[in-house]
Amino acid sequence: MTADDLIDRFLAALLRAHGGTKHRWRTVLGQVRVYSRQTHPHCNWSITPGGTAAENAAVEALADRMRSEYPIIGT
Repeated sequence: MTADDLIDRFLAALLRAHGGTKHRWRTVLGQVRVYSRQTHPHCNWSITPGGTAAENAAVEALADRMRSEYPIIGT
């Protein structure tokens, strides 16, 4: 799993659950930050959404689920 793969999974889940457009959700998601496994052994990625309060809440809720499914990703 790479950062691009993770974004694809985020987009698919957000579109399925909340509708809207792929372009809008992609804009809301921004970039996935990938950290070193040495300093972040339990989850080496983060995402900081930049949308409305409702969009950000949807992304954060999904991120919690994604972290449990995909805690470690590659670059």
